[in-house]
Amino acid sequence: MGKITAAITGVNGYLPDYVLDNEELSTIVDTSDDWITTRTGIKERRIMKNGASSDMAAEAIKGLLEKTNTDPMDVDLVVVGTVTPDYVFPSTSNVVCDKAGLKNAWGFDVSAACSGFLYSLATGAQFIETGRYKKVIVVGVDKMSSIIDYQDRTTCVIFGDGCGAVMLEPNEEGLGIQDFVLRSDGSGRDYLVMPAGGSLNPATAETVENRMHYVKQEGKQVFKFAVTNMADVSAEIMERNDLASDDVDWLVPHQANLRIIDATANRMGLSSDKVMINIKNYGNTTAGTLPLCLWDYESQLKKGDNIVLSSFGGGFTWGAIYLKWAYNS
Repeated sequence: MGKITAAITGVNGYLPDYVLDNEELSTIVDTSDDWITTRTGIKERRIMKNGASSDMAAEAIKGLLEKTNTDPMDVDLVVVGTVTPDYVFPSTSNVVCDKAGLKNAWGFDVSAACSGFLYSLATGAQFIETGRYKKVIVVGVDKMSSIIDYQDRTTCVIFGDGCGAVMLEPNEEGLGIQDFVLRSDGSGRDYLVMPAGGSLNPATAETVENRMHYVKQEGKQVFKFAVTNMADVSAEIMERNDLASDDVDWLVPHQANLRIIDATANRMGLSSDKVMINIKNYGNTTAGTLPLCLWDYESQLKKGDNIVLSSFGGGFTWGAIYLKWAYNS
């Protein structure tokens, strides 16, 4: 019996129908299509008008079960990366298992902002690698429109809503997740944070009046940290695994800003045709960006492809995962 690795055996996404493009956004806040496109590379984003994060996740999972021909009763665990849970408790994974009919599964949420899917994928993989579980679903989902201030053009132009989910199963061919590097620095909370709603600043009339339940960001500081750390950790995982630029088939970068993506690819020595990019259409869906990229590019992936996933998020959190793709579409 060979070493067990956790391989992605299927991927599916869900996006709300409503499209909020730059032109419409410019009627809501003082901005323009040129201003947004030049600084971020974003043209439009999806907005969920009705429903919660769990609704997007449940739809993504239902499609994933169908694609992989999986009986809902066979799923062991669901790990949900999100910073927009339905409730403080119960966990969104708890709700999702109910909505998707996963009666035998248990689950938990991972809160790591834009690194939520990366953290969740590394965590879910451990349950496969031990041999304890056979089918683990990892979800990245955020309804960012629920915590974005549409009077603040520094944040509202960036974020959108969306979800992606992957199936993890055991593999003994040497495919699947090979290595991961995860990092965090809590001092970064000063630069990217939702100030109220937790135990530090519980909801009061004052916190609501002061708009403290929305995302607050110091863009220049976040950009500086993101460019450096996302590029560094991507280079680190290549070095740890003796990967040259020619060995990497795909970079799956967090979709926050086109300039950050370019800086990471340049540091890794990758040409643009090896970089998954969909920020133009979806904006930053936080934990949803990485699985949505895999979903969009699934048809181009080949069994054995070397893939590096990389992300940077509020907190700060960041990291990279190196995996070998396990199937041909």
